[in-house]
Amino acid sequence: MDPITLLGLVAAFLTSVAFVPQVVRNFRRRQVGDLSVATFGTFTLGVLLWLAYGIAIDSLPIIFANVFTLSVQVLNLWQMWRYRQRPGAAPR
Repeated sequence: MDPITLLGLVAAFLTSVAFVPQVVRNFRRRQVGDLSVATFGTFTLGVLLWLAYGIAIDSLPIIFANVFTLSVQVLNLWQMWRYRQRPGAAPR
């Protein structure tokens, strides 16, 4: 593997795993009221577009990074939907 591809894969790994602690925190707390759906939703759309771009240019680091990151972000968004307090609902 050439050094540039390796650099891309390492960068992709680090930026992708950056959101895993948030997912773990969400599962532990079962609370996401302090997270912005607009921010995570916009980021997720950007990741989806990066994935499409990576596929279009056939870039392995971009494809791998964005498949993983998209999976983590979809999980984050699901947690926001699942754990978000409904108005008037008692805390869980």
